[in-house]
Amino acid sequence: MINDGFDKFKGSHDYVTSEALRNAVNVAIALERPLLVRGEPGTGKTLLAHSIAKGLDKKLIIWNIKSTTKAQEGLYVYDTVQRLNDARFGDRDISDIRQYIKLGKLGQAFVSEEQVVLLIDEVDKADLEFPNDLLNELDEMSFYIPETNETIVANHRPIVIITSNAEKELPDAFLRRCIFHYIEFPDPPLMEEIVRVHFPDIRDRLLHQALTTFYSLRRIDEFRKKPSTGELIDWIRVLIASGTPDDVIPTEIPFAGTLLKKETDYAYFMNTYMKRKQAARTLDSFDAPR
Repeated sequence: MINDGFDKFKGSHDYVTSEALRNAVNVAIALERPLLVRGEPGTGKTLLAHSIAKGLDKKLIIWNIKSTTKAQEGLYVYDTVQRLNDARFGDRDISDIRQYIKLGKLGQAFVSEEQVVLLIDEVDKADLEFPNDLLNELDEMSFYIPETNETIVANHRPIVIITSNAEKELPDAFLRRCIFHYIEFPDPPLMEEIVRVHFPDIRDRLLHQALTTFYSLRRIDEFRKKPSTGELIDWIRVLIASGTPDDVIPTEIPFAGTLLKKETDYAYFMNTYMKRKQAARTLDSFDAPR
């Protein structure tokens, strides 16, 4: 348990966190190291950075990583094409190269007048060299721009949150510099807290039926993509908007396409799972006292 003098991040009103996750965030802040967060899709990895920024009243800068992203882009980009166009067609003074230097997301975090939260989202989408290419800048909180012969030094060390879906193994040298936390999928009590944040006035019976049904679907090993928190929230929103009776939820599982996003999962659900439920209900009706 982290003592009160150490504890800074306590969560935000719209994002429910476990004690373990709050501790990991505060350890990363205290040690001034990036927090690497993993977990299956829908466990709130990206939203964590939003919650930290909101909870600590800091600006959030988001660097969305793609398969083509290079580490250099996070530092700065030298717009040579614009300079060439200005030289050929414009009347601007092109001798000042600084006007063609555009800071990337990491560079923007460094020059900010106040400490910011920097989210490097889905770092494992980039190539294997990407994390290693950031090691020096994340360690030293500075980088050199040879075109202008200047060094950008961070005014304040940003709170860095890095998310990963474990699509690729990250280099050991990179992992050593991070605080790591795996976000476990919420258990039913925690999930109930999460749902009530989104639907404060939800009926208890509707919530119970929805959660029971949701977790029964997640226990199906044949699903390639099990429904996540985001899909549960969408499903409950549809159930409320449609006025679906509570008792229908576990028996018919209406609007299942909101929960299941892969064709093979939906086919298994319709052809196997629902047929088994129907057969069980038929047997129950035979066994019922007459």
